[in-house]
Amino acid sequence: MATWKVAPALAAGCTAVLKPSELASVTCLELADICKEVGLPSGVLNIVTRLGPDAGAPLSAHPDVDKVAFTGSFETGKKIMASAAPMVKPVTLELGGKSPIVVFDDVDIDKAVEWTLFGCFWTNGITIQPHVAFG
Repeated sequence: MATWKVAPALAAGCTAVLKPSELASVTCLELADICKEVGLPSGVLNIVTRLGPDAGAPLSAHPDVDKVAFTGSFETGKKIMASAAPMVKPVTLELGGKSPIVVFDDVDIDKAVEWTLFGCFWTNGITIQPHVAFG
């Protein structure tokens, strides 16, 4: 998911600072290694691994950060928007609920569950067993 935000910035010729979740920083550090391996110049992609209040908050409020893109909780999103507001800094927030699904009466419930699980977890390394049934 980090590449969804970082790749467009890099493709546009911008530098990027990526502050990953404390729960998912290893994959972002691996991304940095890959970028170095393929020749991305030093300083173009910067990874900051610290807790949100120690790193994320100062980044979102810093006047030299031109844009903030955040995926996470509603509460943290409100704080980011408030810190960016005095500078009228563009903010993209992906907040709140996780993968809502509407199921109609005529649906195959086992297939709906299978595809919902796939949609929720396909990018995080968890293997989903097909035809999961709930009793």
